[in-house]
Amino acid sequence: MEILDSLRMSVKKAINFIGFARGFFIRKNPIKMFIDSIVNSLKEMLTVKQKLKMAQYRVNYHKHQLHKMESLIAENNEHTFLRGKNLNETR
Repeated sequence: MEILDSLRMSVKKAINFIGFARGFFIRKNPIKMFIDSIVNSLKEMLTVKQKLKMAQYRVNYHKHQLHKMESLIAENNEHTFLRGKNLNETR
């Protein structure tokens, strides 16, 4: 009798655990999360070259803009020695 109750309690606990596990898999779905993670990693790996090219383009564009600003500042500066061609007459 005691063994039968113990067996019944073990089966109830196992069924309860299976219910909790089933609910967890329905809510979280770790297999789908794992597959999504792999797919996202592959997408990132395949687009790294394109992202690198875009970053290089942005860096070169900003360098060009900086050079352009520096040359405009040097042209419009009252200190003509920054231009390099004329002497500074205000000194």
